[in-house]
Amino acid sequence: MATKKSPAKKKVATKVVKKAPAKKAVKKVTTKKVAAKKAVKKVVKKTVSKKPVAKKVVKKVAAKKPAAKKPAPKKATKKSSKAAAPKKLKVDQYGLEEDDEFYGLYFAKSTNKGLVEVKPCTFSLMYWWKGLLGYPDMIEISKDSNTAMLQFESTFGGGDSGETELTEKDVFDVDHIIEVDEQEQLVSLYSYVPISVPEKLIGALGLSILNINPETRYGSLEICSTDNEEGANEHFLRYRAATYLRGVKSGKVEAIESMVTNGSEFFGLALDAMCVNKSIKKWLLS
Repeated sequence: MATKKSPAKKKVATKVVKKAPAKKAVKKVTTKKVAAKKAVKKVVKKTVSKKPVAKKVVKKVAAKKPAAKKPAPKKATKKSSKAAAPKKLKVDQYGLEEDDEFYGLYFAKSTNKGLVEVKPCTFSLMYWWKGLLGYPDMIEISKDSNTAMLQFESTFGGGDSGETELTEKDVFDVDHIIEVDEQEQLVSLYSYVPISVPEKLIGALGLSILNINPETRYGSLEICSTDNEEGANEHFLRYRAATYLRGVKSGKVEAIESMVTNGSEFFGLALDAMCVNKSIKKWLLS
């Protein structure tokens, strides 16, 4: 813009020169030339004073340009959201993700009826029972392999500290059942006292359970009623605990082992606490 205004100054100077050639007096021409020069100087001064205004206009126009570049941060936000999106893991035929310890593996058990598929939760139970404990395979698996069951017995003995109701001489058998639900990926432990509860002891046993269950840190006690082979109703004292293997990527076998170990400990503590009632103690040791 400053370059275009400078030619305008020359035109003003040429106009002054055309008026100057008067032949009457040389002195006057000289004075007019001086005046013309002054006029030129004035014009130049005025145009110079206008230059800062043009510069200010240019600065204002330049200041508006960054406003058009504001959408740029949005692009960076989109990229960061895409980078933060978690990668979807592959899933096998059992619904296990690719970072699972049993992902993509197929297990089968040989039986009299042929091969039976062993699904992940059942295999975890089998590995604990056969692989770690070294017992013979007694696990019953359904035809569709969605359920399995293991039954075994153990011997319970009291403590020898002298502070317990049951001493090491007080020994009795306990029956255990471990059930597997593959669809729910649930493994449940049931421990029974194999002697049915007399009808006259149901009230006292139920009251004892109500007092002990809140103090039991793992699992719970309950009275289970069932019909025997003769059709008569019987009651049994049962301890129940369960563990979900859904979402357990590594350590399924250890989870089952922990459930049985802790369950046996807390069931023993509950039985000892119940024997404060001498009638219950007599029934357990009968």
